[in-house]
Amino acid sequence: MRYGGAIPGGWHLPSSVIRSRTRQITAFTTKNGRLPADVFELEAPPRAARMLLLSACDGQQATIERGEDDPQRALLRLQLPTRHDPRSYRDWTWVACPIMLPPTIPPGAVLHLPTLRLAGNRVRADLAHTHAVPKARRTGHTVALGVDWGLNTLLSAGAARLHDDGHITALGHGAQFRAAGVLAKQHQLRRLSEHLHAKASQYQRLIDGDEQHELSGKHGVLEDEIRFVSDRRSSLNDTLGWAAARWTVDQAIAAQATVIYLEDLRSMEAKGMGRTHNTRLSQTVRGQIADRVRHLAAEAGIAVVTVPPRDTSRRCPRCLTPLRHRKAPDRPTAPGWKWAVCPDRAGCGWQGDRDHGAWQRIAGLAHQTKTVTDRTTATMVIRSVVDTLETKAVITPTTATSRADRSKTGPTLHRTTRPAPRRRGAPSPTGPCGPAGKRPEGHAPTGQRTLPRAAHRHQGGTTISTPSPRLRPGTPIPPTPAARGTAGRRIPPARPRHPSTMAEPISDTMSDMGSLN
Repeated sequence: MRYGGAIPGGWHLPSSVIRSRTRQITAFTTKNGRLPADVFELEAPPRAARMLLLSACDGQQATIERGEDDPQRALLRLQLPTRHDPRSYRDWTWVACPIMLPPTIPPGAVLHLPTLRLAGNRVRADLAHTHAVPKARRTGHTVALGVDWGLNTLLSAGAARLHDDGHITALGHGAQFRAAGVLAKQHQLRRLSEHLHAKASQYQRLIDGDEQHELSGKHGVLEDEIRFVSDRRSSLNDTLGWAAARWTVDQAIAAQATVIYLEDLRSMEAKGMGRTHNTRLSQTVRGQIADRVRHLAAEAGIAVVTVPPRDTSRRCPRCLTPLRHRKAPDRPTAPGWKWAVCPDRAGCGWQGDRDHGAWQRIAGLAHQTKTVTDRTTATMVIRSVVDTLETKAVITPTTATSRADRSKTGPTLHRTTRPAPRRRGAPSPTGPCGPAGKRPEGHAPTGQRTLPRAAHRHQGGTTISTPSPRLRPGTPIPPTPAARGTAGRRIPPARPRHPSTMAEPISDTMSDMGSLN
């Protein structure tokens, strides 16, 4: 059906506009019982934001300039009406508004007219400014910052310097940006979102288009919860992207680097490492971090160049030998991916964290002559690694060390904190007489040892006592406490006796009876 002939000049209007106006007229007639007088009666007054856009004003209505004494202050002058229905120029007057500038605005920046908005009982000014920055160049860099992506360690970065003779050295041991707490919260929200989506899909199948179903209310609650979780995940990703980008640019500024080499992982596919590992890799906010790094680096005049990720973690940063990856430095035989060891022990012998070796390979300043500008994205990229330049991009040790290799080859032996007790080679000296004497060395009791009651029960004159194993014939008998200080006497040697003269001992027939008392 064509609506163009219903109104004058309707052939030049889209049919969607005519249909929407017809529906508005029909709804107005049903509600009020009459036709509307004009279009303004059909629609309510538009809702405008409580803000004043001064960027559309010229110099006759608003001006802004910095303070002469304090560059962190600015004065905004604008014309405001003195009555609600101004009719002439006399109904307007100039109003001066002092503005306190934040420290993020440099002193030499040019200020533009702000946007005024109400925030409670105060007026806030969204101020725009421009300042000159050095143009980022593609070549001629001597200090670069290499950035490597990780999973648990989100970013690993370090600076490298290109010397006049062509060799490259690392400036320090690098740093890492860890966001374990935010990533754990992100994975928790991801699992919650998957659970809510599965539950909402089940409710949708049970409802089957019936709006009066008893599960319709629960399905609406689930939809609201899914939107809340999605907004929370988006907020976490946005916050993490800005924080990681700010950290990266700050590392480059601190190292006085003029270029940031960022590993290009847009073509990386998360597969072959388990369902959980693949999901965590695929949901990393690498694209947001890269865009924000370019935005913040442009303010400091630092170039951002993406490099291909080929062999960045596979080869040694010093000799380009394929590395051997292990689980930990103290477990050299356990296979893993975190710790890298160069098998060339004689010539190189480098070992370290896998990510630290990767950023040293990424910060290869020898490839800067191959930097080009992508026509579609207008970003600087290095499309391929040249083999002849690859040998010049190795990291040279800053200081040569001659000590032997002290890497672990096995578990550390346990050493007790309490050494073995010292053994005395000679007997303790005899102490003085009396109770005030010193206790003999050792833990032996000083008092006379008495036999228990059962030892001398029912022992008569026919009982044969056996000598103590400590006292052998011919050895001196130690003095008793009563005769301490006197010389010890010797035990005479045992004289052999004839078997016929030895009396048979009488068996104890009362050993299993009770006490006679």
